[in-house]
Amino acid sequence: MPEPLDSALTEVRSMLLGPALTRAVAAGRRRGQRPSMVRAELRPVALKAGQRLQISTSDGDRPHTRNLSLGPEAEAAVEALLAEPFGNWHVETADATLQLRVTKSGEAQVHRSTASRSVAPAAAGHDRSKEYLLDPGDPLFAEIGGSAAKRRQVDAFLRALTATLPDGLAGQLDRPLRVVDLGCGNAYLTFAAYRYLSSTGVDVELVGVDVRDDQRRRNTELAERLGWADRVRFVAGTIADATVEPSPDLVLALHACDTATDEALARAVGWRARWVLAAPCCHHDVAAQLRTRPAPPPYDLLTRQGILRERFADVLTDALRAGLLRLHGYRAEVVEFVDSAHTPRNLLIRARRTGAEPTAAQRAEYRDLVTQWQLNPRLETLLTQLPPTM
Repeated sequence: MPEPLDSALTEVRSMLLGPALTRAVAAGRRRGQRPSMVRAELRPVALKAGQRLQISTSDGDRPHTRNLSLGPEAEAAVEALLAEPFGNWHVETADATLQLRVTKSGEAQVHRSTASRSVAPAAAGHDRSKEYLLDPGDPLFAEIGGSAAKRRQVDAFLRALTATLPDGLAGQLDRPLRVVDLGCGNAYLTFAAYRYLSSTGVDVELVGVDVRDDQRRRNTELAERLGWADRVRFVAGTIADATVEPSPDLVLALHACDTATDEALARAVGWRARWVLAAPCCHHDVAAQLRTRPAPPPYDLLTRQGILRERFADVLTDALRAGLLRLHGYRAEVVEFVDSAHTPRNLLIRARRTGAEPTAAQRAEYRDLVTQWQLNPRLETLLTQLPPTM
């Protein structure tokens, strides 16, 4: 339920200036207002001169960091930040987490949770070991499961996500970031995406799509337990046909099997999504076509052995997908998702819409490859079925 903004900010102030603070982020903007900075991050640091409150702010171009003495100096700086019209505050202490979002009506939507483990503020010095983007002790893992393998995959996904989205995104939006996860399954990466983005100050509205209605019910119940049901919702439907309105800015399709990845990419292009992250899984369609067609010379050795043909089909499929995205106004990269020691399905197609028209050379490059191998890529078929205005 919404709360009075003043009382919620008073609670935030107490946490920011309390001895248990571990990290806080302010970002986004309130309706009709704009802060003087796009983002502010606060955390305690242990310096030779003693304990300090470090405040890092950014105007969207460059960061500015100050280490403030505890007491009046830190208090004045915190008061100044609280006076800024930020739309979101995310505050973590050793024993609690608070997420505050200012609604369109100027009230505070607050979610509070208790930390599942204690984090000592004294450890927050400058010589820290490499950290997970989402703390392994985050309460989210108590709900979705916190195995080492799952934490690694979540972290790898979030790092790919941060590499895709622009810096200072929270300050660039005048509305929530719309995200859709196509083929979300049990949605643990869906929830991780929401948790991480909201912790950086981005106002997020996320929709998860899965064909199974029991998954929809399960995921909806989990969103309610986490207190996110007003921002994270789930619908049952196929990737190709599920109703998602309004059109998303960011499309996720993580381990959608075979041509389900093609359906997700086609929908992303049809929506003109600004960013796409797709981790393909199983490449049966092109592999089947390679089995029934002779390889063009001199490439018969690539497809003569079954295992080599299957692996080549994986590479060829994703190369064609990246090429098609480029022909439809996207800059596309194929990168490693998670280390191959953890899963053989470790590629990620990462794309950003530029709107650039393809060159004649790019069109010819794609067409020559398809013609030479006598292929009918499923994604090409789906893209030709999009309305001309898309």
